[in-house]
Amino acid sequence: MIKFGYTILYVKDVERSIAFYEKAFGLKRKFVAGDAYGELETGATTLSFASIPQAQSNLKSEIQISSLKERPFGIEIGFTTDDVEGTYKKAIAAGATEEAKAAHKSHSQTVAYVRDPDGFLVEICTPMG
Repeated sequence: MIKFGYTILYVKDVERSIAFYEKAFGLKRKFVAGDAYGELETGATTLSFASIPQAQSNLKSEIQISSLKERPFGIEIGFTTDDVEGTYKKAIAAGATEEAKAAHKSHSQTVAYVRDPDGFLVEICTPMG
């Protein structure tokens, strides 16, 4: 059986990214290995961060680096909460960039979007069902 274990975001500064997600979303760090790699506790699936040089050392192809100066990648990290508006405001106060304010969707979900300091999209939404 295969389980989805983690998502790794390749970032310029692992400690900065860990600190941002702690402050913006109240996540707790599992561990940080120097400036190369770190993990946050998020439940069954771990949210991880690796430095760009660490990523390059593992791959034969050069990665595309996420940046607020560029359009966001076609992927997002999603967090569910009963307080979308409050979480959105907290993320902005922690250094996120506004992407889309909270809106109620036809499938009965409230959804907002921010971009983290490295430019990755983060969805903040109510749980489905």
